[in-house]
Amino acid sequence: MNLYKLGKLVCSLIFYPLYRIKVTGKENIPKDGPVIICANHISNVDPPVVGITNQRDVYFLAKEELFKNRFLEKLMKSINAFPIKRGMRDRNALRKGLGILKENHVLGLFPEGSRQKNGEIGKGLAGAGFFALRSEAAIVPCAIIGPYEKFKPLKVVYGKPIDMTGYREQKASAQVVTDRIMEEIRQLQEFHSEKSVIT
Repeated sequence: MNLYKLGKLVCSLIFYPLYRIKVTGKENIPKDGPVIICANHISNVDPPVVGITNQRDVYFLAKEELFKNRFLEKLMKSINAFPIKRGMRDRNALRKGLGILKENHVLGLFPEGSRQKNGEIGKGLAGAGFFALRSEAAIVPCAIIGPYEKFKPLKVVYGKPIDMTGYREQKASAQVVTDRIMEEIRQLQEFHSEKSVIT
């Protein structure tokens, strides 16, 4: 068993029962080819949660601050995370991310760049749009609906891939693409939050 699978197993054993994780829309994640999963960011635990709710291995761009704590550093590395400087302007990290997509892997992004502790969807940084435009990856929005409280349900919802054809043909700006991605995440959050209230 490699380090990723071991880390995924350990995180699954801890987080699934602790947060009663419920996953919706797994079928929306392509089984092969390059994929970018874009999720909202409400907790430092978001990367492992996205990792364990995917059948495919996910590589993460995570803020470099998470690698300064020994425990978190080991956790991040165990789920294929690599650091990026705040603001997604780290050229080395951007190149590495594109390389991962060229090899037909899954890249996990949190476009907001920092946690939104109130649970609302914040402004996304242009980095997500950059990866979407510079690759042929399928763009899958993901809404993490918390809060992260012990033994209270946490929802992880994957939406259908966003059609990037028009944006790529028109050479849209990275920020315009990111804004569209964040809107899709917002819609997922609103729909599934309302669904919880109704049921």
